[in-house]
Amino acid sequence: MGPKLRRRAIQGLVSGETFTLTRTFSRQETHEFGDLTRDYNPVHYDRRWTDAKGFGDLICHGLLVGGMICEFGGQVGWLASGMTFRFIKPVYVTDTVECQIRLISLDDAGRAEAEGAFFNQHGDQVAWASLKGRLPNAREQQILADITAEGDLTNGLA
Repeated sequence: MGPKLRRRAIQGLVSGETFTLTRTFSRQETHEFGDLTRDYNPVHYDRRWTDAKGFGDLICHGLLVGGMICEFGGQVGWLASGMTFRFIKPVYVTDTVECQIRLISLDDAGRAEAEGAFFNQHGDQVAWASLKGRLPNAREQQILADITAEGDLTNGLA
């Protein structure tokens, strides 16, 4: 969805738009996230711990799952000013999660609010997010267009 999101940002996003991202989480990603954040909670690494906690398997870091909103933000040039998460159910390593982001409001200065709803492959809602930030203004949209025309070389999704 990367290039499609980037093109929408260049055209100008509008309140009410919805975007859907899908991702399957691997054990390697969970371990790499743990290394980056230094979150070595045994619930992500040791089945004895997950059994004791009542989980069926190793779970992904909540912020790794919540980080799906970063794909949206990074592609559209969203500058975040606030995020709130609610983690409803565990996401297990190898689960596939669909994140539905809805742009709730957008004012003339580019200040925006959005909500994200996260669902696992069984259709269960696993998380929710509220987002605040700024979307690109006309000048920034033109810069995004230029970056895209140049091949968007720093965009791993392009």
